[in-house]
Amino acid sequence: MFIQTIEGRCTRHDELRAVLDRWPEELAPGADGWLGGTYGFTDDDLFIAVVRFEDRASAMRNSERPEQGAWAEQMMAAFDGPVEFHDSDDVTLLFDGGSDDAGFVQVIRGKVDDPERLRRLIASDPAELRRMRPEIIGATLAMEPDGTFTETVAFTDEASARGGEGQEPPADVRADFEYAMQGAVFHDLRNPWFSSP
Repeated sequence: MFIQTIEGRCTRHDELRAVLDRWPEELAPGADGWLGGTYGFTDDDLFIAVVRFEDRASAMRNSERPEQGAWAEQMMAAFDGPVEFHDSDDVTLLFDGGSDDAGFVQVIRGKVDDPERLRRLIASDPAELRRMRPEIIGATLAMEPDGTFTETVAFTDEASARGGEGQEPPADVRADFEYAMQGAVFHDLRNPWFSSP
């Protein structure tokens, strides 16, 4: 899987949303390998999109389409300033990845010097995690070559997510989690929306 994360400041939510809502209908039919996307605004007007493709080649072919270029120009015009793009084909899934049924999404950006340790944490005993945190529907972890990561966690709803945060994980899991999240930034998407083929 390949993931591209897009983030930028946007105070014109409706304008950007209108451009984004056109993509599944007008451009998705010609985007081979597109798997879906998760979108939302934080309370302080940071827009985040996490877009999934089967592989990097599919994503690059999509980017090269003239109609994609024209649409991207309209999207960029809706932002208040610069936009960041982060690409990764080093992707680990928790459960089945994300879910279009999520009522709350948290996007976590950070950096680690031991990516394998973070991958192991995401891929560790799913049965135990399901028992302890039933509100977690799934997640994707996208690693960049320098150890920068974007983890996108789908929850049933925010209240359940906040309740789950108070649970104490096993000591070994807690140590790995604290390592991974040191210096990480958490972005809350309280009203996420989704698109999929």
